[in-house]
Amino acid sequence: MKRTFVFILAALAAAALFAGLVHAVLVAAHLSEPAGTTVYGATPRRVWATTAVVIALAGVAIGALALARPASRFGARNGSMGAVVALVAGLIAAVNGGLNLAIAKGGPGSGNGVIGGAAALVLGLIGMVLGGLALIRSRGIGAGVTHR
Repeated sequence: MKRTFVFILAALAAAALFAGLVHAVLVAAHLSEPAGTTVYGATPRRVWATTAVVIALAGVAIGALALARPASRFGARNGSMGAVVALVAGLIAAVNGGLNLAIAKGGPGSGNGVIGGAAALVLGLIGMVLGGLALIRSRGIGAGVTHR
């Protein structure tokens, strides 16, 4: 029972941290004010932002797998492929999320994919960090391993 409670509490804390980071990105980009009129449905920029979020989520998942299981399919035995994939996916997502925010002309609800762009930026950076940590771990840097 204690373990389940801790997992639920950790998930809620992670969700709150993610929401706070997305809000901070929107405030920093001066796009935190909602639009005067709300646009419903899929717009090209919303689809772009959603695609970037999906790529970012894939990068985070692969980076977490590479970090948690370094000797698995995505780990060190495979030439640190998972770490590199997480780094590249995170970079692609972060750049696309940032570009989406840079060209947006309105806040949330304007049809510009502002929330998705901010989420892609944050998740892309998280994926890059996880991939970098997995790459460092797989190469033995800082673990006293010498390469010749």
